[in-house]
Amino acid sequence: MKLLIKQRVFSWTDSYDVYDENENAKYFVKAEFLSLGHRLHVYDMAGNELGLIKEKVMSLLPVFEIEVNGQTLGRIEKRFTLFRPKYDVEFNGWHVEGDFMEWNYDIYEACSPVVHITKELFHWGDTYVLDFANPADELMGLLLVITIDAANCIQNN
Repeated sequence: MKLLIKQRVFSWTDSYDVYDENENAKYFVKAEFLSLGHRLHVYDMAGNELGLIKEKVMSLLPVFEIEVNGQTLGRIEKRFTLFRPKYDVEFNGWHVEGDFMEWNYDIYEACSPVVHITKELFHWGDTYVLDFANPADELMGLLLVITIDAANCIQNN
């Protein structure tokens, strides 16, 4: 099963539309306009909030937490490195391998693949494809990928 994440180009805040493999709208992601640090809300198409990604602002290096129903489920923390960004991922017992910056990486649980992420080229705005091994991992995988994107945006600023 696949999801397509398309960044909205003409938006005042970070906004994404998420489509299923048949290009039907499934989720949308919207950042708060005025907030201390990044705060991204993930909604279903009925407008129900499914998750929140928030940046912890009182930290030396970028740290993001993932919340569902007001409960923190995990975090991503940038490690200090000189050349390539590296992150510690503590979420759902998963680990990430590959190139975060080139958007070609995989998420694993133990040795089993959970999600393969690639960036599609030649689109107006960033477009990412998430290929899930198990459809049950869809929401958690989407939250993690959006969090990694937010951490990369901080790195590139």
